Amino acid sequence: MSRRAVGPPFGGLAVRRLPCDEPSAPDGTAGPGGPSGAGTAADPDVVVIATGSEVAVAVGAALLPAGEGIRARVVSMPCREWFDAQPAAYRDRVIPPAVRRRIAVEAGVGQSWYDLVGLDGRTIGVEDFGASASAADLFTDFGITPEAVAKTARDLLR
Repeated sequence: MSRRAVGPPFGGLAVRRLPCDEPSAPDGTAGPGGPSGAGTAADPDVVVIATGSEVAVAVGAALLPAGEGIRARVVSMPCREWFDAQPAAYRDRVIPPAVRRRIAVEAGVGQSWYDLVGLDGRTIGVEDFGASASAADLFTDFGITPEAVAKTARDLLR
């Protein structure tokens, strides 16, 4: 039973093992959507937003173009409603309005991310249905891989 009186409850379950990362917000505090692990650029060129198992993909993607001088910020957003309920100043610190090149990584339909990625951003997700395979195979087939996300970041910055 949830003890929260307001807002959605949150529970995270996964069928497969997922890497753990300690998230932190730009000010060094944890929050309901904040930069995660390797992709914590203070002045990012691109913001990559992800949830759940997709966060590991996003962090892996942030590491790939870093050697090319591309600064990425990975935002782990376990609950969109919690993030949206935060003050505008907090949301703007996490996803700076000036950074219009944004990528949302979603192992589902990307439509719910369109408002956050904006017209200059992209969603990487599953826009079809009916596929059945292991998670690793499906992620590869649908382009939910660090390499595909990094390529999208490079393409956005051209």
